[in-house]
Amino acid sequence: MKAFAALYQRLDRSTATLDKRAALVDYFAHADAHDAAWALYLLSGGKVGGARRKIAASGELRAWVSEESGMPAWLVEDSYAQVGDLAETLTLLLDDPAQPALDRPLAEWIEQHLLVVANQPEDVRRAAVVSGWRQLPASQRLVFNKLLTGALRVGVSQRLVQQALAEWSGLDIARIAQRMLGEWVPSPGLLSQLLSPEELPLDRQQPYPFFLASPLEGEPQERLGAIDDWLLEWKWDGIRLQLLRRQGEVALWSRGEERLDGRFPEIEQAAAALPEGCVIDGELLAWDEDDDAPRAFTALQTRIQRRKPGAATLRNTPVRVLAYDLLERDGQDLRGQPLQQRRTQLAELIGALGDARIQLSPDVHADDWAHAARLREASRERGVEGLMLKRHDSIYQAGRRRGDWWKWKVEPLTIDAVLLYAQAGHGRRSTLYTDYTFGVWDGDTLVPVAKAYSGLDDKEIATLDRWIRANTRERFGPVRSVRGEQVFELGFEAVNRSTRHKSGIAVRFPRILRWRHDKPASEADQLATLQALAR
Repeated sequence: MKAFAALYQRLDRSTATLDKRAALVDYFAHADAHDAAWALYLLSGGKVGGARRKIAASGELRAWVSEESGMPAWLVEDSYAQVGDLAETLTLLLDDPAQPALDRPLAEWIEQHLLVVANQPEDVRRAAVVSGWRQLPASQRLVFNKLLTGALRVGVSQRLVQQALAEWSGLDIARIAQRMLGEWVPSPGLLSQLLSPEELPLDRQQPYPFFLASPLEGEPQERLGAIDDWLLEWKWDGIRLQLLRRQGEVALWSRGEERLDGRFPEIEQAAAALPEGCVIDGELLAWDEDDDAPRAFTALQTRIQRRKPGAATLRNTPVRVLAYDLLERDGQDLRGQPLQQRRTQLAELIGALGDARIQLSPDVHADDWAHAARLREASRERGVEGLMLKRHDSIYQAGRRRGDWWKWKVEPLTIDAVLLYAQAGHGRRSTLYTDYTFGVWDGDTLVPVAKAYSGLDDKEIATLDRWIRANTRERFGPVRSVRGEQVFELGFEAVNRSTRHKSGIAVRFPRILRWRHDKPASEADQLATLQALAR
């Protein structure tokens, strides 16, 4: 635990990416293999507890620290409100042990101290947690508490961890990224398997790391050159996935690294007719067969949670895959070939398949960038988000690499909405209220319609934080309701009808565009405005 706590401190105190990577390389080079596997899991976003492995709920931790520290519950709550991060609050409220215990490995703390009490009665779980508090000094106790709360955020992305592993091992980062896709369990042999220079059987079951487009800022003619060098496609609003046909099986992998077995049986059935050893990159869409057009993204939400959809679901919400890249054919990795060659082979493959459930994403033909801009402006009428711009000679890379793939989205829709609720952020913003809920008018009532976390600068956040604290109406745990006075312009991509939201609508990708100091709350937008835009 001591070594991982030291790594956490180095990462937390550094703002330079190269310094963080150096700290990771140093840790992996010297850490025990089992500890390193758990560190890799945690730094990549994995959690020790959770809904299926309950170790300690937030309320339980606050009650236990009140009992252990002798502080009244109200003081613990007030301390938490001021600090903003529960793990840090728990650490600060407890004294260091007079005689710290001997250092135990990170893996031992997790597997033999915490996981063994998961889902046990409260007194068993409490004893394990309090035992850890009594043994660990502050730096290690903080990490222990981070494990309990699942809030191990330290400014490290999974990509940075992969870069460190690649630098340390000399292995291609693309192979490391591929092996880290999907679910995996930390074990002593994990790291050696992950960094093996040989091709492993598991490699044939995993998708490739997705190549992600960057948002295009400014006009394309100013930075992209001749339009003839580019492939233009519609930017579909669905679920990005890879369709694998290998070793006699079909697998659908989402970009979120989740295997979608059984959820879209009609696509699996269609893909079973593909030739052996191929991988297609594409977009899964709910499809209106009468209009031959995509349906709103919310239609997919009726399917994604059903692991075995029934006949009515399959009939009411048909889906299809629009394929736009071929990453593997006949077992050969095609990612190093130019996009134009991959697309030619993809068109041949889809044409031979002849199944409407898997189709080629069509090229968008434009004479010049001005023509492309006019097509882009009509995106919403087509049920798409804009245009994708891909260089004809681009190879298929891993992650977000600027230069070859761009997303040229339509300008956001906007509304003026009123701030209703606020919650503290995380990391360096854990002491500030930075997570906001906004509402619009439904008659004389403000109805919540969107949450947003970005768009204000540090000065505006600090000013708004002071206002929130001075104008709080009620508290609901970490959330404060505030006077409905502050108006903000929000941008978003689309509005969909939703039975899951009280307002009846759901906005896609909301963010703050500006603080409307010039506008009173009474002039904020009406719910009817959003309802008129909803699909």
